Amino acid sequence: MMHQQGSLVSPLISGVFCQCRSDETHQGSDPGGGGGTPTMPPTVTRDCPISESSDELCDSVHNCPVCGGPEQEHRLKVLFQILDVNRDGGICVNDLTIGLKKLGVHRTEHELMKIVKAGDKDLDGQLDFEEFVHYLRDHEKKLRLVFKSLDKKNDGRIDSQEIMQSLRDLGVHISEQQAEKILKSMDKNGTMTIDWNEWRDYHLLHPADNIPEIILYWKHSTIFDVGESLTVPDEFTVEEKITGMWWRHLVAGGGAGAVSRTCTAPLDRLKVLMQVHASRSNNICIAGGFTHMIKEGGIRSLWRGNGINVIKIGPETAIKFMAYEQIKRLIGSNQETLGILERLVAGSLAGAIAQSSIYPMEVLKTRLALRTTGQYSGIAHCAKQVLRKEGMTAFYRGYVPNVIGIIPYAGIDLAVYETLKNYWLQKYATNSADPGVFVLLACGTMSSTCGQLASYPLALVRTRMQAQATLEGGPQMTMSGLFRHIVRTEGAIGLYRGLAPNFMKVIPAVSISYVVYENIKVYLGVQSR
Repeated sequence: MMHQQGSLVSPLISGVFCQCRSDETHQGSDPGGGGGTPTMPPTVTRDCPISESSDELCDSVHNCPVCGGPEQEHRLKVLFQILDVNRDGGICVNDLTIGLKKLGVHRTEHELMKIVKAGDKDLDGQLDFEEFVHYLRDHEKKLRLVFKSLDKKNDGRIDSQEIMQSLRDLGVHISEQQAEKILKSMDKNGTMTIDWNEWRDYHLLHPADNIPEIILYWKHSTIFDVGESLTVPDEFTVEEKITGMWWRHLVAGGGAGAVSRTCTAPLDRLKVLMQVHASRSNNICIAGGFTHMIKEGGIRSLWRGNGINVIKIGPETAIKFMAYEQIKRLIGSNQETLGILERLVAGSLAGAIAQSSIYPMEVLKTRLALRTTGQYSGIAHCAKQVLRKEGMTAFYRGYVPNVIGIIPYAGIDLAVYETLKNYWLQKYATNSADPGVFVLLACGTMSSTCGQLASYPLALVRTRMQAQATLEGGPQMTMSGLFRHIVRTEGAIGLYRGLAPNFMKVIPAVSISYVVYENIKVYLGVQSR
């Protein structure tokens, strides 16, 4: 978030964005997060025209009453022309390297590649003028969110105490001398505070797509447990990894998942029974299913299979997280967090590795959920019986549809969540990247539901293949054969048997896991911000 750099930003870059503000706003205060350092002539030395009520970003090409649209656009064009070294109407990485050096701004090649990648909408490897302007404005909004999160006193300036407090919230403890050193690298007027202009000018052409505050506020997979294990792992900041906060988040998520799965286990067992036994000739309704389970084995039978479902959370989470971090390195990413496509690839591979490692436990969970009273005495007895009667291959029945199902589930879950997150950040994030509990729960619930809906036919086929040996006289089918058999005998609706109890458990599962997650975080010393 803060990068030590030796040079100050060129005055030309400082003047790119609107520096003016209406005269009725009091000198020395800045409701928009900015504040006082003059970087323009005396007539226009104040910050962006942002009202106290709206706190909207300045779009000075259209709104600025002082500097005016044409002058603003002219400054952007001048900067674009300077950076467009080879005069081909587009700025590539090489252009940025040479052009920024002329302006006294030094960035690594990796940072410049990130800038081009972030703004390159038509994927031609360079930024045209429209893409360049859009990138700068979008980037400025992200910088404002960071500035506001650091400005604890809400006075439009950041001092050393606020930097120390913000890093402490991230789990990093630094001395006041270290905080002052960070300040000095950005402070242009020697006040030992940073106003909005100084902050923005310093970071203007530095890629900041991955803001730690946004990462912290928008945790997804460690918070939400809906009984599935196919989500892409969460990103953790460098500070969280260094200080050990990451494992506290994972432990909190695992504990939340255990409680959530236990509370919704009756619905999960009913789903498995409907996936395996329901058909046109044997229609199982929700009330009838619960009645059958209670009559057959009593109230305790509603939780059959839940024990191993909870036990597998620990090893699966640990393996997935470690695999995800290793895959990030293998794909050559040395940045703090990945883009959506890279996350999907790394997350799907990590999920496949984790599922491969613990898949026998998935099979045992299905067998235990479907067992009749007295069939197995426990997890170990079930495993011995399956191994003795069916061999090792039985522990990997349904493995193929399970692994294939990771891609649609994780892909759609991640895409929907990121889309909803970015929409909220663009439309409603003004003072903070914190979406609040309701927005977070709503986004997580919607994305998980969409992911489950897309992968449900594969999940149903997986469950039936896992249960095949428990169906006396039942045909031993392959994945494709089972798909064809279900569609032929039951129609497409047969691929969605058990969907109702599956969706019924989503909202309580998400709500319970969130509440438990927050409480375990506090117990482990991870304070919510």
